[in-house]
Amino acid sequence: MKITFIGGGNMAGAMIGGLVRQGFPADQLHVVDPELIKREQLVTQYKVTASAPEDDLPVSDVVIFAVKPQQLRQVAQAALPRLGNALVVSIAAGVRAETISRWLGGYSRIVRVMPNTPALVQAGISGVYATAGVSSEDRAATETILTSIGKVVWLKEESEMDGITAISGSGPAYVFYFIESLQAAARAQGFAPEVARELAYETVAGAMKLAAQSEDDVATLRVKVTSKGGTTERAINAMENSQVRATIIAATQAAAARSRELGDELGRDSEL
Repeated sequence: MKITFIGGGNMAGAMIGGLVRQGFPADQLHVVDPELIKREQLVTQYKVTASAPEDDLPVSDVVIFAVKPQQLRQVAQAALPRLGNALVVSIAAGVRAETISRWLGGYSRIVRVMPNTPALVQAGISGVYATAGVSSEDRAATETILTSIGKVVWLKEESEMDGITAISGSGPAYVFYFIESLQAAARAQGFAPEVARELAYETVAGAMKLAAQSEDDVATLRVKVTSKGGTTERAINAMENSQVRATIIAATQAAAARSRELGDELGRDSEL
């Protein structure tokens, strides 16, 4: 299977690195990027091949659009004459499969993916939607690529991609925000910055490891830590009184709404 990445940014690099570490042949991976330094870095690090956008696109089984949403229309239209019969995989946030299909003159073998940044350390989770023209073999190829950077969730409806964007796509930022706040809380208790950082990082990492390995759900684990009349109960009550849970839910709803808006905006652009 020959895979070409159009765009050599962080996410493409994560996928390439993950595939190579899993034993995928590096000579079957190709990168197209306008920046010479990115091409050279990927060639040096992973022994893949690379070319500039003006060069001929190699014959590929899978072409992955790994560019910013605002760049995708131009990139897709430039690739169309050289696309052949490749499976098209897009990781451009917000751009719907129907929009990509229009840009590609009605092309039907399209998979849309929303990964997240933990993919950079092979700990991501990707929401994936496939159009009707995608075969079982195409799905298997997609799984091979995406499991190199983490776990995969297949979606039945493309509209679910907005929820994926709001929960797992944007989710790492919410977690970082909490860690940042926990560090600030430790500083407010008088701890030095390096100690505050270690306390916050290790607490979150340890809690996540416990949750992942425990047979209890997170609500039960929380209750087990929350002694009646104790310090944790006081803290949880303060969060409940401040409607922290409701705020988090509202925040994800806002993110999903913005994802829908972006899809509408980019979809209108496709008809210009």
